[in-house]
Amino acid sequence: MDETVAEYIRRTVLKIPRDEIKAMLQKWGFLSEAQLETVNFRQIKENISQDVVQLCEENSADIKQAAVLDIIYNHIYPNKRVWSVYKMNKTGEETEVFELAEFKTKFKRRLRSALKNVTINFKEYEDNAIWIRIAWGTPYRTPNQYKPSYAVYHSQTPYVFISTSVFKSNLPLLCQALVVASNYHDIREMELRSHSLNSLKDIVFKRFSQNFQSYCPKPLQGRKVAPDTVDLRIVEENRSEKERIQRLNREAFGDGPQPKIEFAQYKLETMFKSDPKMNVLDKKEPFRCLVKFSSPHLLESLKSLAPAGMADAPLSPLLTCIPQKARNYFKIREKKGVLPESFVSP
Repeated sequence: MDETVAEYIRRTVLKIPRDEIKAMLQKWGFLSEAQLETVNFRQIKENISQDVVQLCEENSADIKQAAVLDIIYNHIYPNKRVWSVYKMNKTGEETEVFELAEFKTKFKRRLRSALKNVTINFKEYEDNAIWIRIAWGTPYRTPNQYKPSYAVYHSQTPYVFISTSVFKSNLPLLCQALVVASNYHDIREMELRSHSLNSLKDIVFKRFSQNFQSYCPKPLQGRKVAPDTVDLRIVEENRSEKERIQRLNREAFGDGPQPKIEFAQYKLETMFKSDPKMNVLDKKEPFRCLVKFSSPHLLESLKSLAPAGMADAPLSPLLTCIPQKARNYFKIREKKGVLPESFVSP
């Protein structure tokens, strides 16, 4: 076994929590149960990794088998990476039968025609997800296995989830290979990014329920009360207000957990209004600004604002409809004719 392969397997094993190493190696399937029984999984991880490398040496492991172990690790821990959503488009409405073998062949041929030093690995999962791992090299260097790119493509859908390495210059090659292999025409980024791959899937595949505001807030109406009933009215108003906030929050966000979104931004354009005598603006040009929101769990943070008393209920639909707006972002930009530069297949 090559020394670089042995070191890569050792480092991959060290990333796995000790209590899960045996189960992950069983999913890998490269080592037999008899071989795994010889490993003491209660010792320190460094010794476990050395024992695993020794067994892989006996089985003559190569980088292909080592890469499969890395795919399994990233599938179990997808939140270790940052994922972006891309959507592919066809020129017409025709549908084609998806052939996995043909997809793999086209993908490899397209990518290797542009870059020779590259390793490509595939693994299929039960939810029709094809995990693709690409380790990039250069014309003069072997592929760097420690900084691979990942693409998760769900067959029969136009969506692909990509986590790139530091070599962002290779992203166009990856996108072109995906377009050619899946028989689409072009691919564009939807500007949806998150560590939570499952939350991104929930948004684009509509796998979560979120209600939308269909009410109009009513102005408060004051009225006179007797002094001896003030305390009781305050208690009643507080209780009613809490119930109102809970109801509005439920109408805006739904009852279920929210998709985990960590970043959102709005590009706003409006006319600046001011007193003509102040001469703030000589020309009537739109006022443009970029508003960014970030949080470890943005939607749950927004959902907690009103109950915590940090914002009035109901929240603005601009905030409560972030998942729906994000999913429709591509369609909105397409209608306006201001789509970003796309990667078009030849």
